[in-house]
Amino acid sequence: MRLRVEFTTEPFDLDEAPAHAVVARDVVTGARLDAVDVGPFGNTAEGDADRVLAAVGDLLRETLRAGATRVSLQVNVIAGAEPGEGEAS
Repeated sequence: MRLRVEFTTEPFDLDEAPAHAVVARDVVTGARLDAVDVGPFGNTAEGDADRVLAAVGDLLRETLRAGATRVSLQVNVIAGAEPGEGEAS
């Protein structure tokens, strides 16, 4: 199964990326996920279910530890992906 995660961390800082946002970027880029898109107000990544769910756990732990006061996220099953598609053997 393939999943897509979309998330934001708060509080926002328009002058420079806060520590929790940098940590979030590092977690998703280091998680070997596909189609990672990190932006100032929203972030997305895709991958097999195990990798996405592990990254979400790391994301929550690490961003809260780095000062995030709120993490909003949504996880969706990618429609049309066949069971097992994109999963590592």
